[in-house]
Amino acid sequence: MSKSFFSHVQPATPVAVFQLTADYKADKSPVKVNLGVGAYRTDDGVPWVLPAVRQVEEQMAADRSLDHEYLPIAGLQEFSTAAVKVILGDDNPAILQNRTMGFQALSGTGAIRLGADFLSRHLHSTLVYVPVPTWANHYGIFQNAHFKEVRTYRYWKKETRALDFEGMMEDIQGAPEGAVVILHACAHNPTGVDLTNDQWKKMAEIIQERKLFPFFDAAYIGFASGDLERDSWAIRYFASKGMELFAAQSFSKNFGLYNERVGNLAVVVNDADCKSRIKSQLELIARPMWSNPPNHGARIVATILNNPTLNQQWREHIKEMSQRVLQMRELLYQRLKALGTPGTWNHIVDQIGMFSFTGLGPKQVESLKTKHHVYCMKSGRINMCALTTKNVDYVAQAIHDVVTNIQEDPSL
Repeated sequence: MSKSFFSHVQPATPVAVFQLTADYKADKSPVKVNLGVGAYRTDDGVPWVLPAVRQVEEQMAADRSLDHEYLPIAGLQEFSTAAVKVILGDDNPAILQNRTMGFQALSGTGAIRLGADFLSRHLHSTLVYVPVPTWANHYGIFQNAHFKEVRTYRYWKKETRALDFEGMMEDIQGAPEGAVVILHACAHNPTGVDLTNDQWKKMAEIIQERKLFPFFDAAYIGFASGDLERDSWAIRYFASKGMELFAAQSFSKNFGLYNERVGNLAVVVNDADCKSRIKSQLELIARPMWSNPPNHGARIVATILNNPTLNQQWREHIKEMSQRVLQMRELLYQRLKALGTPGTWNHIVDQIGMFSFTGLGPKQVESLKTKHHVYCMKSGRINMCALTTKNVDYVAQAIHDVVTNIQEDPSL
């Protein structure tokens, strides 16, 4: 047998969050806890199929008129139109003036990649700014979309475990005209630290003044606070100020449709005549990547968003999920406070969304894993949904132990 064409291929570095899950599954301890993966869990620690989603799936299963024909390249129009309204609201000037469009993509990741490919071809600048820290996939997406450089702007201030707004503004003000700026619409991943509305206003002013292009990562709309308007406030404000923007939407978290890969690229422009040309170019990009998006999940979302009764049920579901996350934040904070765990822990309740940037260092994280069988990212990021009323005491005790007994280099 001849030598393989691929004998030279080296193993890639494992994707950290999936490796963490693999390590967790291999652990035989009866008290193990996985705080790594970013997916909602009930207080019993299991996935939740939203009742509105279940109802629509049952209706679809009984509907003999449905088939499995291809969708258009741009996807299911009733889905993408409704998706844009989720983040902009029905009365946003951009919608009323017909300056918006949506393009179905493979969840948030696909929407960002689709937008990144378009921008790399049609902006004069192929420079993008991402916050430090940010969702790790941002780097790979823009590099693979042929952006010449991925730069960073300050966001997290380790000393205060809060937003470094001054550093953020300084870095954005220094960005060259035409650069793309990635902004987390809400529930910043991984820190859980968001801008206030006043800070968003200042950010919009600088971006508009510097002639930068805002690209929102909107993966947690509704899921963060339980309020669609609050979670999408920044996007709505930018659009209302006449700013052009992209927003990558995911319906994995707020609909619990993780494996259906339901996403949308929302586009806001100043010239309605541009929309058809932009759509044609997006189709040109999507065609060789995935050709046509999947129908099942998009049909579920479209049905719920476009039916007033189901829409209201869904809004109650996202309130329920967000409230459970807030409850877990409060419980963990109170347990650490009662234990007298060294340091301050108010940042846990000050943050919002699925994740908390705990401030734990790499040695402490490793000890959590090896000594206590509690798994979290090396950055100290934990998934608040993975905490339950049954395991929060154990997790708090484990954190207390590693913080009390292991000193970390403050520069890390």
